Amino acid sequence: MVKIIMGPKGSGKTKRFVADVNDAVKNEAGSMVCIENGKNLTYDVDYRVRLINAQEYEIKDVTLLKGFISGLHAGNFDITHVFIEGLYKIIGTDLSQAEAFVAWCENFGKQNDMSFTITISDDPAKASENLKKYL
Repeated sequence: MVKIIMGPKGSGKTKRFVADVNDAVKNEAGSMVCIENGKNLTYDVDYRVRLINAQEYEIKDVTLLKGFISGLHAGNFDITHVFIEGLYKIIGTDLSQAEAFVAWCENFGKQNDMSFTITISDDPAKASENLKKYL
């Protein structure tokens, strides 16, 4: 399952995202991973969630992000939910790259029994049909 939280800057995406992360820790089994660009969520996200700063691993594009997530899964089959805060901050603002990544998440999640929650800082009206089905 893939869920996208999309809205312009200042629309409350991060607040909803943090609530989703903390609810998942309480209600889901397995390990949780949260990938963000920086260290803004350190005190907001439950300590049981593995918080990863994409900058520390120099994740700058879709290929690196997919490889990183694949490596996390290879090292820990118990990961059931991956949260990604600020997809455009990590991979850039190329909509086609974001669409391809979300499609990859859908397939990877089905194959490995994982869920993804992703925030995108952009106007939901600009979302393509491929992304709208995940909003």
